[in-house]
Formats: sequence, structure tokens, C-alpha cells
Amino acid sequence: MTTYHQEDKLACAGCGVKLQTESSDKLGYIPQAALAKDPAICQRCFRIKNYNEAASIAVDQDDFLRLLSGIANTQSLVVHIVDLFDFEGSLISGLQRFVGNNPVLLVVNKIDLLPKSINPNRILNWVQKQTKAQGLKVVDVVLCSAKRNIGFDRVIEAIGTHRGKRDVYVVGATNVGKSTLINRLIRDYSDLDRELTTSRYPGTTLDAVHIPLDDGNEIIDTPGIVYTHRMTEIVPREVLGALLPDKPIKQLVYQLNEGQTLFVGALARFDFIEGDRQSFSLYVSNALQVHRTKLERADELYETHKGEMLAPPSKEQLAEMPAWTRHRMTIKRGTDTDVFISGLGWIHINGSSGALIDVFAPKGIRVLQRDALI
Repeated sequence: MTTYHQEDKLACAGCGVKLQTESSDKLGYIPQAALAKDPAICQRCFRIKNYNEAASIAVDQDDFLRLLSGIANTQSLVVHIVDLFDFEGSLISGLQRFVGNNPVLLVVNKIDLLPKSINPNRILNWVQKQTKAQGLKVVDVVLCSAKRNIGFDRVIEAIGTHRGKRDVYVVGATNVGKSTLINRLIRDYSDLDRELTTSRYPGTTLDAVHIPLDDGNEIIDTPGIVYTHRMTEIVPREVLGALLPDKPIKQLVYQLNEGQTLFVGALARFDFIEGDRQSFSLYVSNALQVHRTKLERADELYETHKGEMLAPPSKEQLAEMPAWTRHRMTIKRGTDTDVFISGLGWIHINGSSGALIDVFAPKGIRVLQRDALI
């Protein structure tokens, strides 16, 4: 069985950042008295664990990319974790050029959020097609839910099959469930008496955390990359609870005539500009309220009720967020299409007669058309 090296005492057992006792406003701060504890965790991790709060410190992007580009020079299995609910938003674009010839295992987390009636093979085929379109070559795709312990044996099995005698690098965007998965690996593969800090807050793991395995290799947990094109990264922390679904999402179906509008709180707006009467299905967190109105009244309704009837965010929180940008989209006749809003969810166009639509979302948020997931 493996034990921790003495120098690991200097790193936070929760997020991997180097511990220091001098500055409470800087990364890795730990009160002198807490240094003797085993495992020792920084004050930020302590607060996340015990009070569900987090200081707003993010890992530097250049440091992250430097860490990632070092993988190409190693002999490793790269486990890339993505969030099925925010697939295009959480896939690391250009991962291929960072990992070199190392094999990539794609672990698709949070499958428990989709309605139970969805055939897993359909999801698998959809993921494989989307991954190929993004130019990422993978040795295998595994669907799982780290939170609900669905498909996790299959993840362990796939890692065992593809890693051989190699180290395992775990990479992913923030908030895709990486630390939850790593904690399961620690329990399965090593005798370490500790867990990584898991929370709803982006950027919980701040430095590479090396976890020794029983065979002398390591699992290296990298910090989550922060993508500001995801709604989860730009909303105030108090809104995250409503935005991130924690149970299966209920499909919301609306029959719309052209000239009608849907608001998802004050987070996004969907205008059906032109087309035959048809139905649209929304897949967003059950905690969010959707309001329907006529397009001619939409601007006035938003100005009058944003942050109150149209919420979250509140009026004060909206002041911290970017203004909306309009995305005009032509849905082609005969296609089976989703309109995806990164970090918020998607709208499925149920008809096949085509449509002209506008989507309003905070500036910088990724909005795109894709082949339907469901």
C-alpha cells in the first residue's frame, strides 16, 4: 500500500494548491494551528466543505495551459470528463494538440439528468458523432453519473483496460464532476485517507493533485479549465443552485405561433420570429421559471419585470452580468435540431417545417445549433 510523501504536506489535500500561512487573502492560506492536521486543507477548501462558500480565486489560464501542454511529453492515459448537460460547453477544444499520442478516454458524466426513457445507445452514438465533429480522437466513450453511481464500474474497467502501466491524467472544464469522480478513484485504487474538495463552485481544484496508486503510478487531477462561454461561469454564485440541475430535467413543451417569446428567468430569451405553428421542448433546470408572452410585448415585459417576475438573477445580480446579445438562427426544413445555450440547457425544435428564431443570451455565452440529443 502507498503512503503520502512528506513534501505533499505542503500541498492542500483538497485542491492541491501549495499551503502558506502568511497571507489570508492569497491562495493556499492555512492558519498555523491547522497545519498539524492530517490531512491539511487550505482555508478556502475548509469553507467550501463546511459552509458551502468559496473565495473568488481562479487558477491562471496560462498556468493551466502550461500544465496541459506537458501531458504530450508523458506516457499517460488522458481521461477527459465532460458534462452531458453542457456537452459543447465542457468539451476542451483543441485537447488533441495538448495530449500528443497519448490515448484519450472520454467520460460523459451526469447522464442521470436526462429523462429515464432515453436509450443509452442513442446517447452514445450522439456523443461519438459530436466528438468526431470536434476533431477529438478517443479510444472509448463511457457514460456515467458520478453522483448517482451509475456506470462507474464501467469507468474503472475502461481506465484499467486502457492505462496499462501508465499514469492517468484527469482533465475537464470546471464543474463537470471531476473531483467526485477522482474521489471514487481514490477509494478504489489507493489507501489515501482523504478526499478532494467537491463543490458547486467553478475552479475548486487549483493545482495538479498527484494521487499515488498501489502499483507505483499516479492519478494526476488537473485544475478545471474556466470557460467563460458557459452560463455557469458568469452568473453570480447564488444563482448556480438554480442553474445546475441536480435531478432529472423535466421536458417543458410549448405550442407556439410565430410572434411568440419565451423567457427563461432573466437568463435567456427565445423568439419564434417566423414559421408554421409548432411545438418546442425546453430542457433546463427544473428550478428555473419559464414565461411566455407575445413578441410585441417582450421588450416591455423584460424592462418592467426583469429581476423580479423574470428571475433569477435578481436586479442587483443582473447589474454584474453582461448585456444580452442576439443570435439569429434559421432552422432548416426537415432537420432534427436543438438550439443549445451553454450552461443553461437547450431547446428542441419538434416540427420539421423549419423556423426563423432569435435567441438572446449574455454576451460571450456560446449559442449554437446542433443535431438533436433527444
